[in-house]
Amino acid sequence: MIKREKLMQLAGQLQGELHLDDTMRTLYATDASAYREMPLAVAIPANETDIQTLIRFAREHKTSLIPRTAGTSLAGQVVGNGIVVDVSRNFTRILEVNTEERWVRVQPGVIRDELNLFLRSHGFYFGPETSTANRAMVGGMVGNNSCGSNSVVYGSTREHLISCKALLSDGSEAEFGTLSPDEFHAKCEANDGRLETKLYHQIRSVLGNAANQEEIRREFPKPSILRRNTGYAVDLLLETAPFTAGREDFSFCKLIAGSEGTLAFLTELKLNIVPLPPKETGLMCVHFHTIDESLRANIIAMRYKPSASELIDHYILECTKDNIEQRKNRFFVQGDPGAILVVEFSRNTREEITEVAAAMQKEMEAAGLGYHFPLLFGDDTKKIWTLRKAGLGLLANLPGDEKAVPVIEDTAVAVEDLPDYIADFNEILKKHGLYSVHYAHAGSGEIHLRPIINLKTVEGNGLFRTIAEEIAVLVKKYNGSLSGEHGDGRLRGEFIRQMVGEKNYELLRTIKYTWDPENIFNPNKIVDTPSMNSMLRYEPGQQTPDIKTVFHFPQQTILQHAEQCNGSGDCRKTHLSGGTMCPSYMATRNEKDTTRARANILREFLTRSTKENRFDHQEIYDVLDLCLACKGCKSECPSNVDVAKLKMEFLQHYYDANGIPLRTRMIGNFTALTGLASIAPGIYNWMVKTPATAGLIKRFSGFAPKRSMPTLENKTLRRWLAQNPQTTPLPRKVYLFCDEFTNYNDTSIGIKAIQLLRRLGYDVVPVKHPESARALLSKGFLRKAKAIVEENVRIFSDLVTADTPLIGVEPSAILGFRDEYPDLVGEPLRAKAKALADNVLMIDEFLSRETDLGHIRPEMFRPAQQHIKLHGHCQQKALSTVLHSKKILSLPQGHTVEVIPSGCCGMAGSFGYEKEHYDVSMKIGELVLFPAVRNASERTLIAAPGTSCRHQIKDGTGVHAKHPVEILFDALV
Repeated sequence: MIKREKLMQLAGQLQGELHLDDTMRTLYATDASAYREMPLAVAIPANETDIQTLIRFAREHKTSLIPRTAGTSLAGQVVGNGIVVDVSRNFTRILEVNTEERWVRVQPGVIRDELNLFLRSHGFYFGPETSTANRAMVGGMVGNNSCGSNSVVYGSTREHLISCKALLSDGSEAEFGTLSPDEFHAKCEANDGRLETKLYHQIRSVLGNAANQEEIRREFPKPSILRRNTGYAVDLLLETAPFTAGREDFSFCKLIAGSEGTLAFLTELKLNIVPLPPKETGLMCVHFHTIDESLRANIIAMRYKPSASELIDHYILECTKDNIEQRKNRFFVQGDPGAILVVEFSRNTREEITEVAAAMQKEMEAAGLGYHFPLLFGDDTKKIWTLRKAGLGLLANLPGDEKAVPVIEDTAVAVEDLPDYIADFNEILKKHGLYSVHYAHAGSGEIHLRPIINLKTVEGNGLFRTIAEEIAVLVKKYNGSLSGEHGDGRLRGEFIRQMVGEKNYELLRTIKYTWDPENIFNPNKIVDTPSMNSMLRYEPGQQTPDIKTVFHFPQQTILQHAEQCNGSGDCRKTHLSGGTMCPSYMATRNEKDTTRARANILREFLTRSTKENRFDHQEIYDVLDLCLACKGCKSECPSNVDVAKLKMEFLQHYYDANGIPLRTRMIGNFTALTGLASIAPGIYNWMVKTPATAGLIKRFSGFAPKRSMPTLENKTLRRWLAQNPQTTPLPRKVYLFCDEFTNYNDTSIGIKAIQLLRRLGYDVVPVKHPESARALLSKGFLRKAKAIVEENVRIFSDLVTADTPLIGVEPSAILGFRDEYPDLVGEPLRAKAKALADNVLMIDEFLSRETDLGHIRPEMFRPAQQHIKLHGHCQQKALSTVLHSKKILSLPQGHTVEVIPSGCCGMAGSFGYEKEHYDVSMKIGELVLFPAVRNASERTLIAAPGTSCRHQIKDGTGVHAKHPVEILFDALV
């Protein structure tokens, strides 16, 4: 056991960071697999010197280093008890590009999609693609030898790794690349005592042996199977000169790709790049009644040279029905198919694609395969690929403890063997009373197969192992690869001996310990792997505790909701990828600030805490602290993990144990305090605008000194409504939710909203009701909020209908009716709350709907040339869409609307006011929103439906943003 003093000394020697605390170690104890093992420490190296220091420490103290980028490995590759070395933050530079020679030099932490954004302007592209490409990093792609949907064209990462720089296990530097036979032999015969030289000498002695050659060719997977990640790729090295005459030259890069960080620590990669693919792409989404039909049709599809052929089965399609984001993307689905084969064609023209797709359809129909053949182009193709890539996360949506488990999901066989292999596979599952999800890379002979198993039970743990053993036998029968792209790791390493034979397995071990004699690089992966059903997230016989909550979690407990996070890392995408989730991670790039980390910390403590109040842990508070409750995860996370809801629940119980801070009480009771201030708004506004008094208020309350304070209008909206009733009958009626923000702070916007509706023919009916409880919810006052929420449901459920909806101006307040309300009310009111939610709309949504019905028309507005930049509210993006705002702002002739591709503005209610969050808040704003506003012309209007968003824009840029209703009101005829 290494003493803490030694680790503290190591921390002092690093220019980067070394984390020894339990929180960070816990967050790095898992990846996207079923495994969990607490690391000794977490290192965030600043440079190569730090990595060399870590290597020396590991050698001296007999510990290990686990290289890690995004941590989305599915086989436990980045889980271990040594020091996790995360290069995802500081090794992110694109170093050089050469378009004439077609290569790019990068550090291992460069994100694949961001690399392609950079290369696009040069007319080039890095081909291999994973479903996690918007957060997967090229170092991890090399480690796993990743490929993806387009591997039928581009192959795997191995084929694109030209050379690499690495630190070897003795700390020495080495560069590996292509060598001619003469250069290879010169390397072998050098007599310099260097570890690098020993590597060449050893591989020549092994692969130059005729008996070894015969054994390798007999036991390794069929050469026709392109997705082959079983063990180290000695079979591919054997097929290079000088070992096989007339073949391509030798390169250790073939061995390093797929080695999972077990041989060397990569610091720089030189990658092959290819010209951008043809601009025209079409997808034929062939519907089938059964999986077997789709796989037989896949053989036909491959004759037409598609760029991808991907399977989506009915289990995935069912999951999309309940996913906010993905149900928008299932527009092309007809009926309830047993499977859909997505066949992609890339050609120079749409006509060429139509022609080849028609020929394929004709052959499939002649064979009696397929019943619906939609051919889709343009933006529709992006939606389908988004749905397909969400498959992994969608599988975590199953409520309860049974999950689609990654165990034999990465097997690959020859395409022509696939139908029979899958039939045999399903017979094995049927024998055990199991069924499986089927999806992904049919065109490459690799279907991701995930049986539904409860790993918390002794029986489930046993099945996990039994299925792995029996499928390994089946894969060997077809001379397939047990790992096609996800790697061996902890999951499949145990079966490599069986897959390649005893002699070849010992050869692999010899390679490992020649490269890494002290076993410091990611041990127990690929070789000498422990039992695959040990060190799991869930222990056999583990009980799910019954934790009482204020929120209702349908069909599950709060712990099971947190457990829906499978670690796929969608929350690690950056602002360059678009979307809202996760704004704090986008700003800090710290794993601790991911949605995944928040779910993981809750899972850990709710499972393992011995306290009566399992929420009473500072560690949970610290990890949840930078959650802005933007709700991006509720829609963008394929697993639908609603961390905002989890945080609200946590805070209620944490405050039960630890008391409520003064500032929290002030924010939670915003409505009551603002109501008192509104008695004398002039005095209040003077106080918050005068530097001396404002500074005193901020110091007392804990608000950021640089943040401006919200002001009050001279009259509340309720008072204005009472003084300005509608006196003439109007043809249609709506109910107005007079939220606390519009009532006190944005009265003028509320007035314009009412006047706009009246001028458009709507009688706006005010109703006496309590506040929205948004501030209370955000600060975890759930019990107090529940009473208010139930009162609102009782008031409006008997009034509101589809014809007379309830509409609101402030998104966060009105959307609570659709989001939190149904899960916060008691059981007697739940059905009413759900029914009410269907008829509650943002005013933007209502005006958009009425436009579709023809009740609101462009001629009601004055024509004018006006460009508008629109920033959508986070909860609007999560629960609705910003397109409603765009549509209504486009109503006046001559109005053009550009949606700013921003995520969260960074204010998020009270978050941006709080002094400890101010810097992160502004950094989030600077990612996309602030630059977009600053770059707008003086004549461009900035629109933002959210009150917090408008305040943030004002503080960050000095620009006064308008609510869409203000712009529309000003445009009325």
